[in-house]
Amino acid sequence: MTDRAKPALRPGNTHFSSGPCSKRPGWSLEALSDAALGRSHRAKIGKTKLADAIDLTREILNVPADYRIGIVPASDTGAVEMALWSLLGERGVDMVAWESFGSGWVTDVVKQLKLADARKFEAPYGELPDLSAVDFDRDVVFTWNGTTSGVRVPNADFIPADRKGLTICDATSAAFAQDLDFAKLDVVTFSWQKVLGGEGGHGILILSPRAVERLENYAPAWPLPKIFRMTKGGKLIEGIFKGETINTPSMLCVEDYLDALNWAKSLGGLDALKARADANAKVIFDFVEKTDWIGNLAKVPETRSNTSVCLTITDKDVAALDADAQAAFAKGMVTLLDKEGVAYDIGAYRDAPSGFRIWAGATIETADMEALMPWLDWAFATQKASLAKAAA
Repeated sequence: MTDRAKPALRPGNTHFSSGPCSKRPGWSLEALSDAALGRSHRAKIGKTKLADAIDLTREILNVPADYRIGIVPASDTGAVEMALWSLLGERGVDMVAWESFGSGWVTDVVKQLKLADARKFEAPYGELPDLSAVDFDRDVVFTWNGTTSGVRVPNADFIPADRKGLTICDATSAAFAQDLDFAKLDVVTFSWQKVLGGEGGHGILILSPRAVERLENYAPAWPLPKIFRMTKGGKLIEGIFKGETINTPSMLCVEDYLDALNWAKSLGGLDALKARADANAKVIFDFVEKTDWIGNLAKVPETRSNTSVCLTITDKDVAALDADAQAAFAKGMVTLLDKEGVAYDIGAYRDAPSGFRIWAGATIETADMEALMPWLDWAFATQKASLAKAAA
């Protein structure tokens, strides 16, 4: 072991998981005391709360007035699947992926929907594909922020305003932390349990007028399960986008989302949320800049996420190990921090390169992020000493 002293200061909030993410500062169960428990979501009280959640989502994210916002089942995954199965097939589709979840959407379209005219644009972890090669006369599916790679698109400039196809964007770890250019996006999805730290199980589906037009004028060749159906008789089921959910939502989770939205509004809305995430990410980036054993997985600074920050161990001795040993070294550091009660759930995603994934979203206090950095140094020194002892 090393004789390096443990840092004196510990983070007040040790929850740095990238999903479900940390609750807002000051959160307690008391915040949910007004939940409509035991009441029908179709009763006035339930419908009002669901409609309020939609209205606050529109207000804070600056969603255009003519875009529909719906609360749907099965988290972000459910929202994305509803869009893929309901909208694709009218024309060719370009699938853009650079991490696990984007690759999952590729698999669904190619192997489950079995669309013959589907092109893949993929990049390894840490990089973006060549976005200039994407054809927006076709439909395009992509993630805005790669939750498992820490790589995001810097903006929507690569999407033409006069596109003929639809853009379907999985924005689950970007919404409420980054600017989403809705004029360039026809479908936007996310879940409550990311940037706002809401309880899981529910997704948000946002549709542009162009997406609604597709839904009302195109019928897929395959059958659609009830929870995917958004039209009846060739017309959009408008109730879905007014709080009349397809299936029964958890009113406790709805209350938690409302609490998070009201907290965001009290801070100053989207600008304040972005500033908090940026400040947290900067703490990590500054630490990486001055520390010789760690690096950003995202290679280009402009593409680095301000929410799910992914890091790799660059120390030459660790880099000389085989992949399994590198993964074991990183896991050992994560275990040390967990046992110390300093940071929970910061290991890299299971399909990603070994290293760390630290949530920097708005519900994290910058002071807690600052307190975490010396502990990373301590865990590395401790693990490195163990490695040297094993090799002796």
